[in-house]
Amino acid sequence: MSYTNILSDSSNGITTITINRPNKLNALNKATIQELHDALDEANADDNTKVVIITGSGDKAFVAGADISEFADFGVEKGGKLAAKGQKILFDFVENLSTPVIAAVNGFALGGGLELAMACHFRVASDNAKMGLPEVSLGVIPGYGGTQRLPQLVGKGRAMEMVMTAGMIDANQALQYGLVNHVTTQDELLPLAEKIASKIMRNSSVAIKGAIKSINANYKDGVDGFKTEIKQFGKCFGTEDFKEGTSAFLEKRKANFPGK
Repeated sequence: MSYTNILSDSSNGITTITINRPNKLNALNKATIQELHDALDEANADDNTKVVIITGSGDKAFVAGADISEFADFGVEKGGKLAAKGQKILFDFVENLSTPVIAAVNGFALGGGLELAMACHFRVASDNAKMGLPEVSLGVIPGYGGTQRLPQLVGKGRAMEMVMTAGMIDANQALQYGLVNHVTTQDELLPLAEKIASKIMRNSSVAIKGAIKSINANYKDGVDGFKTEIKQFGKCFGTEDFKEGTSAFLEKRKANFPGK
């Protein structure tokens, strides 16, 4: 599939999706959101893709925010639909994808950019990264899940401060807050993400899918995460990966998971 605003490359079990609007600091517009959905959907359906990495082109920005020009004249109804559609097409979609998604945050991740990074399963950042949710400085609030995912990651008080001040934090502060898992140089950012991806790929992709569902269940209203875990745990016993994993352990050899 060909894209206008993103690049998608698959190699050695990793699909790297690069948001490619450097003249707009990779800002998210409607077309880019749809292309990201399509590329992620395609990668998730590809049995050869075990991990997805999302990053931004250039050395200045992961995603510097949403494309404000697209919604500056919206009213109440259009504004609500914009948030609902965006969350469904991309942000919730990323969070619930069965293939692990790593955000490689290079440079600015602001507004919708930070919301995209937070929707990924975890984040690594370059040491020049800056992160924030500046929406209240425009008279609006984060609308792509920012008010929900940021407190889950950094705690209510820190989230309140970040949202209310519309300020930015640097990569080291993001690491201290638990917003990112690792910080490295810009040159080493993608190699680090790929190194982590290679560790993930050694394990059962079927079990990882169940783990993603179970961990996410803890953050969903009205869902008992423990029951989800029990169900997913039980389902593992009917998989070829479980048979291979336990056999390899007992036979003291490296497992070769079929992903079934």
